[in-house]
This record gives sequence, structure tokens and C-alpha cells, in this order.
Amino acid sequence: MLNEIKKNIGRKSVVSAMIALSMIAGAADGSIVSGNHASAQTPSVTTPAAQVTPVATGSADNSTGNMPPSGVFHSNENAAHEATESPAREAQENAGERPTVK
Repeated sequence: MLNEIKKNIGRKSVVSAMIALSMIAGAADGSIVSGNHASAQTPSVTTPAAQVTPVATGSADNSTGNMPPSGVFHSNENAAHEATESPAREAQENAGERPTVK
């Protein structure tokens, strides 16, 4: 009986060692195939992303964003625009002011 126990322990050790070695070999093979080499000597280099400054776009009355109006106001004298605007807005445009009413 003692001999059988020793044989089982020996077999378990051999099987465990084979499993461990196959896992190590598989990890090494996967690293080589994928091209990712784990090395403490290879620094990871990342380039900083370019900083983007928002630019105001949209209609002349700046109703499309939260940015304060900048530059010189130019009235929209397009016939389609003129037909839809209120008299108060037209008066502000004619006075050279940036319209605050719709």
C-alpha cells in the first residue's frame, strides 16, 4: 500500500510539473506571436494629445453656443432671414447692435 501511495505522489508531481511547464511555454509563445515583449528595460513612450481650443461657429447671433460673442457684428440682410425676424430684432440690427431678442 505504501508503494502505491508513493507512485501516486510521483505521478501527481510529474503531471503538475508538465502542466506548469506547458503554461509557461504557452505564455512565452503567445508573447512572441503577439509581439508584446514584457521587458523592464523597454520604456513606454506616449505622446501628449494636442490641446484643442474651441472655436465659435454658427449664426451671427451666437444662439448655438455658450461662448460670449466676439468680433464685430454684421447684420444678416438675407431676404429669407429678414422675413422671419421680429421688428425689435431688426431695430437692434439697424442700430448696429448685436441682437438680444429673437
